[in-house]
Amino acid sequence: MSALPILSVSELTKTYPTTSGPLTVLHTVSFDLEAGTSLAIVGPSGSGKTTLLGLCAGLDYPSSGSVCLAGSKLEQLDEDGRARVRNLNVGFVFQNFQLIPTLSARENILIPLELREESNEVRAGYEVLADELLERVGLSARANHYPIQLSGGEQQRVALARAFINNPKILFCDEPTGNLDSENATAMIDLIFGLNLEKQTTLVLVTHDSDLAKRCKRILRFRSGKIISDSNHLA
Repeated sequence: MSALPILSVSELTKTYPTTSGPLTVLHTVSFDLEAGTSLAIVGPSGSGKTTLLGLCAGLDYPSSGSVCLAGSKLEQLDEDGRARVRNLNVGFVFQNFQLIPTLSARENILIPLELREESNEVRAGYEVLADELLERVGLSARANHYPIQLSGGEQQRVALARAFINNPKILFCDEPTGNLDSENATAMIDLIFGLNLEKQTTLVLVTHDSDLAKRCKRILRFRSGKIISDSNHLA
């Protein structure tokens, strides 16, 4: 018997009220994703990609349909329950980094642990992991620098290290190279796929970059809130 998918999306619809009437940005989207694979979600701006990512990660509620993430049906949970699911299972990398400006690089990486009540011994282990991740992304010498003292590429590498501090089962990336130049973008993508392989994390990547999408094992193509193709192209 095959294992349950780490992410199962069923008949997912999202509608927003507007002054001119309801606007549906996702139309009955359904797909399953097995653990350990990589998925690119591609499509033009406004096609519903980021909305879908937010619903899959439990950052918003659907208008109808369901999302089961790591065995939890998100629509059945309150905000605290969804936050627990995210904290235990999910890592995020956003286009705009979302670092806290008053915290150092190392402190930003450790932020996800603030939502947990861990013993001093367990927390010490995470602090060791934070240092290991800083080294992995090439920022050991910048551990005590604040975001304003870091370049855009360095800030995004801090964000990537933060995404892996809780050993996530699934990593959601929303246009992770959108604010980077081509050299930093290439380095960031190599890091994402390298860490993903090392940690055996499932990867869900929203991108408009077709070359980046081709590095994933599976591609969902979106248009007007609907899946228009679903292809597997890597062994």
